[in-house]
Amino acid sequence: MRERPMTRILDAIHLVLKVLLAALIAGLIVPVTMQIVSRFTGIIPRYIWTEEIARFCFVWMIMIGAMCAVRDGTHFDLDVLPESLNPKVEVAKRIFVHLTILFVGLVFVWYGWTFLDFGWSQTSEIAELPMNYIFVAWPISGFLFTVFSIEKIVDELRKLREAS
Repeated sequence: MRERPMTRILDAIHLVLKVLLAALIAGLIVPVTMQIVSRFTGIIPRYIWTEEIARFCFVWMIMIGAMCAVRDGTHFDLDVLPESLNPKVEVAKRIFVHLTILFVGLVFVWYGWTFLDFGWSQTSEIAELPMNYIFVAWPISGFLFTVFSIEKIVDELRKLREAS
């Protein structure tokens, strides 16, 4: 089976997301370590901005991690229906899961824009960073949830067609 150009593009996006996630995890270590060291020793002064930067990193880690999980298929799901011996039923169940994620992605896009608009002119309390850096995570996540879900649905429909 030949790899589609869109799959290569989505693979590249997924790789960038994983690199960003690793960078955010590494970046989270710095302000949290500074908080701990300053709290329990007198080596460095107590920086207030470290808590805010850690929170920014944490929010983005969650959102990027969720985007990667949608692409990997490692997101949380719940098996409610028993396994079927019919492969078409299993494909239909997976398509239902992807349609549900697609719906959530569209909700994130729709309400994410409202959320971004709400935070556009706000700044963080301590570091006075623009809050749109945080609020933009929701529409971006929703967009990529949607794109990755559509990719999964297309793959499942292809499997269904090949099984017929």
